[in-house]
Amino acid sequence: MSSSPINNVKLFKSVFAGRDDVFAVRWEKENKSGYMPAYFYNPYRYQAHKMNGGNFQNYADKEYLPSI
Repeated sequence: MSSSPINNVKLFKSVFAGRDDVFAVRWEKENKSGYMPAYFYNPYRYQAHKMNGGNFQNYADKEYLPSI
């Protein structure tokens, strides 16, 4: 059972498809690296949230930056 190169490319793209609605940002820390969604948020409100014991994961006033 032989498949055409075009079908192989389509299969590859379907398996490794990413999100096209969100802009990604690359990060590096020590020996690790990766990508994460870019967010839009008010840094002053986030700082107040952080001073009350919050972190970025549970900060509710953030939105994804759309991809262009």
